[in-house]
Amino acid sequence: MVNNPNQFGMFDNETHVVKMPDADVRYTPEYYSGEKANTLFQRLHDETSWRQEVIKVYGKSHPTPRLSCWMGDASLDYRYSSMTMTPVPWTELLLKIKAELEVRSGETFNSVLLNFYRDGQDSNGWHSDDEVELGSEPVIASISLGAARDFHMRHKQTKQKVALTLDNGSLLMMRGATQRCWQHHVPKRANAEGRINLTFRTIKQSRSGEPRL
Repeated sequence: MVNNPNQFGMFDNETHVVKMPDADVRYTPEYYSGEKANTLFQRLHDETSWRQEVIKVYGKSHPTPRLSCWMGDASLDYRYSSMTMTPVPWTELLLKIKAELEVRSGETFNSVLLNFYRDGQDSNGWHSDDEVELGSEPVIASISLGAARDFHMRHKQTKQKVALTLDNGSLLMMRGATQRCWQHHVPKRANAEGRINLTFRTIKQSRSGEPRL
């Protein structure tokens, strides 16, 4: 059974706890106003050095169905899906977005993965942000700009599903055991226009387990 917490407009403009077992998920529909979100979308669209990465699935290489950019503090490489991403330097705009987010969330971040979904055919498969570099209980802050897209979550053991719609200017915070116990993905959506997603995170250690200095 799929639980859809924000069907029928149940969320207002405040931050809401999404009731899920083994997780700490909070959703703010209007973290940014529509006007500011649209401005940020356009600037990030124009100013980001977008790349289409290549991943390996069952030994075969495939271009990712979206464009991306890994940005963060120097030397914070990030490896997932057989890819190693080396960060590009922070831009003034992303540093400002990060600083505002840290004040409002009470968290600190040293990196961000930007994903550009060009249209409804771009997507993201089932996965968890549980790489060893992120530590045992990573904090993931996800800001959505542009077209609303579905965001599905699935419990790894019980297979319970939760469906959210991430609106323009919204913020989704995932903490605690969420990445250890749940997967998530962005499915295709017919006729959807462009969307940019910023997932801020903190690299805590190298893949070998050595703490980051």
